[in-house]
Amino acid sequence: MPPDAASLLDVSPATIVGSSATPDFLAHAFSSLNIENYDEWAWTNYKHAVRNLCTRLSAQRLIEIGGGRDPLFGLDEISDLGVKMTVNDVANGELAVLPHCYQTACFDVAGDISRVANLRGTFDLAFSRMVFEHVADGQRAWANLYELLAPGGVALAFVPTLYALPFLLNWLLPDRLAAAIVKAIFRHRTDDADPVFPARYSWCVADTARMDSMLSAIGYRDVFVQPFYGHGYYRSFPIIRDMHERFTSLARRHDWRMLASFAYIAARK
Repeated sequence: MPPDAASLLDVSPATIVGSSATPDFLAHAFSSLNIENYDEWAWTNYKHAVRNLCTRLSAQRLIEIGGGRDPLFGLDEISDLGVKMTVNDVANGELAVLPHCYQTACFDVAGDISRVANLRGTFDLAFSRMVFEHVADGQRAWANLYELLAPGGVALAFVPTLYALPFLLNWLLPDRLAAAIVKAIFRHRTDDADPVFPARYSWCVADTARMDSMLSAIGYRDVFVQPFYGHGYYRSFPIIRDMHERFTSLARRHDWRMLASFAYIAARK
């Protein structure tokens, strides 16, 4: 069984990370990645993006939100990074599948985090992938991350965004119907291997001004949003797929944020 929340980490006093960072620290960090704003780049390079932030922050303590049974980094990769990594999930059962060498923390990022008060101000970098669209209260999730971060720490979320059509439908349709459609398109999405969770899309938008306003109200002082265009939902439908690819090229060229499909959303405490 994974350790309970009260015995997770031997937490030492937090230090300010990235203390020499400029107000546009995040923009500089992501510009060094030579980002191409289409969906396949986002998926292929997310691990590299996290590593890049880790290096630039000289991060020592990281937490993956919603990592569950499938964390982004293997134990060897964590060792190579030279960091202390905690894997979070809302379900103890997901964390129980991990090898015992992983440090784990079971709590709801959008819920009451008082039971893990020993983790406040601890982490230099908190990151997630395809998690924040499932939380019912995006504001509380980001506020909780703010509490968990050390001064100067960064929170990064890789999310699908409104108002890409597949995600808009997923948001509007009843949960069971939406899950059935996803499973029909992507056969590997089974309840045992890769379950489909209800999606809420709270605070999952690629509009920089909107996210900056909302995150700054929490207290974050540097916000960066990188949109990505395109998705794989039409790959089995040739005519629709071709039309979608043409339209996606147009949206990418003009950076029509309302039509983005995914985004990296980053904010620094």
